[in-house]
Amino acid sequence: MEGDVTDKQEDSASVCEFDPITGNIPATKVEISVSCRDLLDRDTFSKSDPMCVLYTQGVESKQWREFGRTEVIDNTLNPDFVRKYILDYFFEEKQNLRFDIYDIDSKSPDLSKHQDFLGQAFCTLGEIVGSPASRLEKPLGGIPGKTCGTIILTAEELGNCREFATMQFCANKLDKKDFFGRSDPFMVFYRSNEDGTFTICHKTEVVKNTLNPVWQPFSIPVRALCNGDYDRSIKIEVYDWDRDGSHDFIGEFTTSFRELSRGQSQFNVYEVVNAKKKIKKRRYINSGTVTLLAFSVESEHTFLDYIKAGTQIHFTVAIDFTASNGNPSQSTSLHYMNPYQMNAYAMALKAVGEIIQDYDSDKMFPALGFGAKLPPDGRVSHEFPLNGIVDNPYCNGIEGILEAYHQSLKTVQLYGPTNFAPIINHVARYATAVQDGSQYFVLLIITDGVISDMAQTKEAIVNGAKLPLSIIIVGVGQAEFDAMVELDGDDIRISSRGKLAERDIVQFVPFRDYMDRTGNHVLSMARLAKDVLAEIPDQLISYMKSKGIKPHHTPTDCSPSTPASPVAV
Repeated sequence: MEGDVTDKQEDSASVCEFDPITGNIPATKVEISVSCRDLLDRDTFSKSDPMCVLYTQGVESKQWREFGRTEVIDNTLNPDFVRKYILDYFFEEKQNLRFDIYDIDSKSPDLSKHQDFLGQAFCTLGEIVGSPASRLEKPLGGIPGKTCGTIILTAEELGNCREFATMQFCANKLDKKDFFGRSDPFMVFYRSNEDGTFTICHKTEVVKNTLNPVWQPFSIPVRALCNGDYDRSIKIEVYDWDRDGSHDFIGEFTTSFRELSRGQSQFNVYEVVNAKKKIKKRRYINSGTVTLLAFSVESEHTFLDYIKAGTQIHFTVAIDFTASNGNPSQSTSLHYMNPYQMNAYAMALKAVGEIIQDYDSDKMFPALGFGAKLPPDGRVSHEFPLNGIVDNPYCNGIEGILEAYHQSLKTVQLYGPTNFAPIINHVARYATAVQDGSQYFVLLIITDGVISDMAQTKEAIVNGAKLPLSIIIVGVGQAEFDAMVELDGDDIRISSRGKLAERDIVQFVPFRDYMDRTGNHVLSMARLAKDVLAEIPDQLISYMKSKGIKPHHTPTDCSPSTPASPVAV
């Protein structure tokens, strides 16, 4: 018989598995500040009275919707607007923005009544946060033949409770619950919700056979502990562990983040009380005490912290030129160039590239191919430049890559086999040279099929997991992609020669899963980008953490004129 059944809590099932961060925890939010310089002067007897209107664009409809307006500032051509825009930020989405500037002449909220339009600017949210120090300056346009001045957009991530709290507890003279031996105590932490209910957010380890346990220190996001409200009640229950899962309730106490943040002191010694015992036994005082031994808070660095500090994301694309794609001149080929619509390779490249390009200052991207016979001698290559220039494989922007891809289809012969390792090792060489946090490399491999060098590829990925590198593999066509799923270490971390990858750096998706049934390619591309890019921010942070790199140590000017050419064919 383990334990006193009368003391068991009815809801002990809640002590089982849980997700520490549940509930409505907001996405990263950024605050956009707007300033303008040298606006057009539309007023005869004074300067313009400008106001800025922000529009956002829906992914599906592409319609512009008004998001918000700044205040009106009277009589200035160089306004610094006080009212900010607060937007949800998603790295994996292309968030189009439009800023319209008006000279306000009446109190009417109807913009059509304000005839004096002063200009507009278009950009993406990624462009703003990806600019040096997250500050983007653009010329205002929209009025033919007029110089409309400039708009200055600055993004600041809202520090919405990004701290981690690390704490350690011990207990003294807990109630003995086991007939044979002492208790095996553990604690369960709950944060309180607005409606008075509690959500489990942490469970300590079990310390065996003691009434005076000292638990290991643990870390927890402050938002998981109190959702950013330092005075919100935190309930802590103490249990005696039982092998069959019917843990015995010892008692409970409440505290708050503010109380805990006082650290080790007489304020942080808590009586553990069992309410049922208190009612039954007149002389009952408590079921022991719990003492806070240590408490500290550290800021959790975010993806945007690193981007703002100057980390550049270098994008490399690698395209599969193996014969299984089919003859590019025939409409059944995955490489077929239909004059009226992009093929799957072009769509995948454009979907991912258009978002990543905002985080690379020079917009020059290496573009490689693999699995083809090259002119003039027909040798097979697994890492050749699409633009044909061996010592400078860089293409200007995403359009430049698409152009080089179209040209290379005319000059190379599709062949085989499908080898990934040479391309991965090739980008890894450049990542190896820059491990200070100033640069992070993303390799996009687009392929139609079954991989031929699985063992070598696994080894390349395990080695690459130590580097500032992420790999996205997009499968096109109808092949079975079972082997690719194995490379994506979401379920089982990839290993090679008995070595486990330090981080999960590979994301694989089959493009067919994202194709819109109605044939809306814009929607297909947005869905693909959203899924394949969603893991990149966490992968970048996991690399920085593994190397102990903090954002303010990152050099601010780290855009390489052009990193040494990543091609040796």
